[in-house]
Amino acid sequence: MTDRLTRRDLLKSASGFLAIAAVGGLTGIGAGAAQAAQEPGRVLVRNPAHAKIDRSLQQAVDNGTVAGVVAMGATERGLIYEGAFGHANLDTGTEMTPDTVFWLLSMTKAITATACMQLIEQGKLHLDQPAGDILPQLRSPQVLEGFDAAGQPKLRPAKRPITVRHLLTHTSGYTYSVWSENLSRYEKVTGMPDIAYSMNGAFQAPPEFDPGDRWEYGISMDWAGKLVEAVSDLSLEVYLREHIFAPLGMSNTGFLISSAQKRRVATMVHRQPDGSLKPEPFEINQRPEFFMGGGGLFSTPRDYMTFLQMLLHGGTYRDARILRAGTVASMFQNQIGDLQVTEMKTAQPAWSNSFDQFPGMAHKWGLSFDINTQPGPHGRSAGSVSWAGLLNCYFWLDPVRRVTGTVFTQVLPFYDPRIVDLYGTFEEGLYGGLSRA
Repeated sequence: MTDRLTRRDLLKSASGFLAIAAVGGLTGIGAGAAQAAQEPGRVLVRNPAHAKIDRSLQQAVDNGTVAGVVAMGATERGLIYEGAFGHANLDTGTEMTPDTVFWLLSMTKAITATACMQLIEQGKLHLDQPAGDILPQLRSPQVLEGFDAAGQPKLRPAKRPITVRHLLTHTSGYTYSVWSENLSRYEKVTGMPDIAYSMNGAFQAPPEFDPGDRWEYGISMDWAGKLVEAVSDLSLEVYLREHIFAPLGMSNTGFLISSAQKRRVATMVHRQPDGSLKPEPFEINQRPEFFMGGGGLFSTPRDYMTFLQMLLHGGTYRDARILRAGTVASMFQNQIGDLQVTEMKTAQPAWSNSFDQFPGMAHKWGLSFDINTQPGPHGRSAGSVSWAGLLNCYFWLDPVRRVTGTVFTQVLPFYDPRIVDLYGTFEEGLYGGLSRA
């Protein structure tokens, strides 16, 4: 998404989007898996040890940090926290709930990576094979070296092939214009559509460095989605539904959302210079030329927590085996060697602030997760994995203490400092509740 993409172009009208059911501040029980009280349209998870989380989330609504927020946490024994506060739609006053539909954006990537790992388990893909063996468009990548005196792009052949591993670890050379001045300029000079349009022309983007030379965030996982389609002979929408969502019961997750789901979509809001939040309803292209494996999925907090619990349980959840335990373990391991995950410096502040989850700490990349090599500042263990979505959704998974948590909002720009603080407060509260339980 770039500054030249107007709101009229990208954020198509979605007036009338509503959310369903009402869930207020939710509390839970003591040690172990929380007990759930079934009521129509909602589940209440009560745990006095997590009352601090309730207060912080409600305060975030009251002071304008968020319009609405959902937070969920689980251990290997089950769900331990579920809370929804504020509104999914400020204009209608509709309550936020754990079944509100959110645009995942880059939290899509972990799901696409899971699909790739299924195909690797089956021997249909291999981490170190050239991706061009499967996708001819990747056989002869041309690296963007800069621009000539006339302002035209200067390209040269890449020094080595792009492998499947390069795509899954963001070491392929492909970038995002949100965090790349050069790619932003390339889009303007050539008229190439941004990836957010879901148009195949976006795949004309050149890599900005030779594969394997460094880590830089970009459209690699959209290429990975294309790999899944080519190998499986299914669209990514169908593949994910049949091999991940249906087995896990994730019935509210997909690239294409139904009319009923549209009525439950949380309205995006944009932080204004004075700190207030302005609603900006949107709808991603529902007739895309391709399904964005890097950012196109919609889901609910409950569905996404199901996916996270599958990973926490080593690939098996609710009697469905999605991945082998060893495969999941490899996804949580450093896959970039001596390379480092580096700060993503914004090129488009309207869309994102600069982003570094662990300033001053060396962190690595797995398949496809950020890995903190030291204990995090809010409770997670060294070796935990995490990532986020552009509209300020976040998750982490701690394989040492066997804890996972997620926070859902729909706020621009990304890495909003107030929401990042709220995310940290939630994490501290979740671990603190475990120690008190």
